[in-house]
Amino acid sequence: MLEEIIIAGFGGQGVLSMGQILCYSGITENKEVSWMPSYGPEMRGGTANCITIISDEKISSPIIAEFDTAIVLNQPSLDKFEHSVKPGGVLLYDSTNIIKPPTRTDIKIYKLEASNEAAKMKNTKILNMIMLGAFLKIKPIIKFDNIIAGLKKVLPERYHHLLPLNEEAVKKGMELVKS
Repeated sequence: MLEEIIIAGFGGQGVLSMGQILCYSGITENKEVSWMPSYGPEMRGGTANCITIISDEKISSPIIAEFDTAIVLNQPSLDKFEHSVKPGGVLLYDSTNIIKPPTRTDIKIYKLEASNEAAKMKNTKILNMIMLGAFLKIKPIIKFDNIIAGLKKVLPERYHHLLPLNEEAVKKGMELVKS
């Protein structure tokens, strides 16, 4: 198994955390992982992305240009990474923040109203967990329990009271994916 993922959006949307959670979860399952963040100096509001690789074999390089999956949270990221998904790959996006939807026909496209769902759950910061749940439903590369273990490692201890809400958000994302 080899999964090469780009996760992209605005700073503050939990893009980098999503990649870290996948990596820590992968380590729990004795997988090889790589996480390479990229963000501008403005942090919140600027663009941010991370390349996350999870594999059963050694990873030769963290730098790649084509991805099995793109998880996209805003229009600039969709514009930048839609064409970087390998033919037959997956593009998962939050439709709430997209004005011009993807147009490719050689990939599987999943549209989620994740921002709206996060608002319904009364915490917009769980958008990333909803998207992560949707990704895991589409590509179950990591077990759910290990995702929660990864979340505990990434989420600072002062926020551990939010673990049940984040777990609920992952489950909500899984529910939202139509088969």
